Amino acid sequence: MRITFILPTVNLSGGIRVIGIYAQFLVDFGHEVTLISPPQKRISFRRKIRSVFAGTGWPRNDIARKSHLDNTTLNHQILKHSNQITDAEVPNADVVIATWWNTAEWVNNLSASKGAKVYFIQGHEVFPHLPVERCHATYRMPLHKIVIARWLKDLMLNSYGDSMVDLVSNSVDRRQFFAPPREKQLIPTVGFVYSPVDYKGMDTVLAALELVRTQFTSLRIICFGSKTAQPKFPLPTGTEFHLSPPQHSIRDLYAQCDVWIASSKGEGFYLPAMEAMACRTPVVSTKIGWPAEAIRSEINGVLVEIGDINGLASGVKWVLSLPNEDWKKLSLNAFETASTGSWQESAKLFESALFHACSRAGRGEISGQHSLTQTETA
Repeated sequence: MRITFILPTVNLSGGIRVIGIYAQFLVDFGHEVTLISPPQKRISFRRKIRSVFAGTGWPRNDIARKSHLDNTTLNHQILKHSNQITDAEVPNADVVIATWWNTAEWVNNLSASKGAKVYFIQGHEVFPHLPVERCHATYRMPLHKIVIARWLKDLMLNSYGDSMVDLVSNSVDRRQFFAPPREKQLIPTVGFVYSPVDYKGMDTVLAALELVRTQFTSLRIICFGSKTAQPKFPLPTGTEFHLSPPQHSIRDLYAQCDVWIASSKGEGFYLPAMEAMACRTPVVSTKIGWPAEAIRSEINGVLVEIGDINGLASGVKWVLSLPNEDWKKLSLNAFETASTGSWQESAKLFESALFHACSRAGRGEISGQHSLTQTETA
């Protein structure tokens, strides 16, 4: 197949990483893959000055430009503008894939020759800072949907009336994320991903850590993120913060922790939870994304309600208070939960979903057209 991904501005987000993984596997499977994205927005001088006065320092353009597509051999074409993409900028193909709400608008407006039209959905992208009605409308467009979690498949059916949705779950590269069996740390240690984006729930995790520290005064805190700590979410004193760590070193950060915390208010999947568990670290999480489907409280981690500061703190304290042998059993259960499947298996399912889209386009059920034979799409 000839496959085109239409991306938003690329960055170090988990969503871009997942797209890059699938694109590379599709190339390895013998497909012709093109990725197209708008350019990075330049940080204005005024914004840089505001950043200095806000106490976050002079923005680093080199960090802003990094993405998970860097240093790959993928055919990634960066546009010279951030406006709606046009037919002239997109190759004719068998499949064209939208990957974000506004790219769904772009793909919907492309001519049929650009391929069977697909919407790869990694979250329910309806946020207050976005044009909400336009975002809702994208899920009603005649595009074939691929989602990454069961809750998204259910949402597409119950809220948007689409029953022809393919579910392709994320996975973990176990060559990258692994750890041998271990004991509890001599110093109680917790970790989390730092993000100043409001829906990531930094207010919840930071407030919970204050409560945890009343019982575990020597608590060691590790976190990493793609942006420096912001004044509105100041890190606790002594926190070990790692800015944009290399992918190969993230495994060691997970494996240094007795418990990993996920405090988001909404996620499509939340891959760090699966990665941490693959490194034998139990997770205490709010009921979001994959954790809500995979974690069983006090079996392989702890689940709490979104925004529940006391519940999050109690879950962390419970894990840290376990006797060593009980913690090792919890760690083993977490590891086994994340040990099924592989990115290659997920990529094969993604490939099958693209063939499914071509078949639907051939029957006129979705927009777009393709050049594959009936045998190829079967």
